[in-house]
Amino acid sequence: MVCIPCIVIPVLLWVYKRFLEPYLYPFISPIINLFWTKKAVLETAASDQKVSDKKNGNYTPESNGEAAANGSTIVADKKTD
Repeated sequence: MVCIPCIVIPVLLWVYKRFLEPYLYPFISPIINLFWTKKAVLETAASDQKVSDKKNGNYTPESNGEAAANGSTIVADKKTD
């Protein structure tokens, strides 16, 4: 048997996404943008790029997240488990 919340929560989420969100989102989005800015996401991505550059040995302060000055490109290592 499936518990009641396992049925009710997905149905409520579907109803919200399908019917309520198109009408509520224009009112909620300005409030969300105050707390969750895109600037923070971009800063995190830039710092992640610098960390990966340091791990690959291609980090140069002048590059500012771009390819190294000698023309080499940065290739992400594939994880092999």
